[in-house]
Amino acid sequence: MAAPKRKIITLECTECKNRNYSTEKNTTSNPERIETKKYCKKCNKRTTHKETK
Repeated sequence: MAAPKRKIITLECTECKNRNYSTEKNTTSNPERIETKKYCKKCNKRTTHKETK
């Protein structure tokens, strides 16, 4: 049985460490961790969000 290509991940704010978003990523085309700018409700501004384990 092959490993799944899409994986559900959680994104965490780098400033307040709040886990705000969950999304899917393709593990074959993006094996490294995702880092995007998203809006954080707790910080009340756009911050960098990184993929957690």
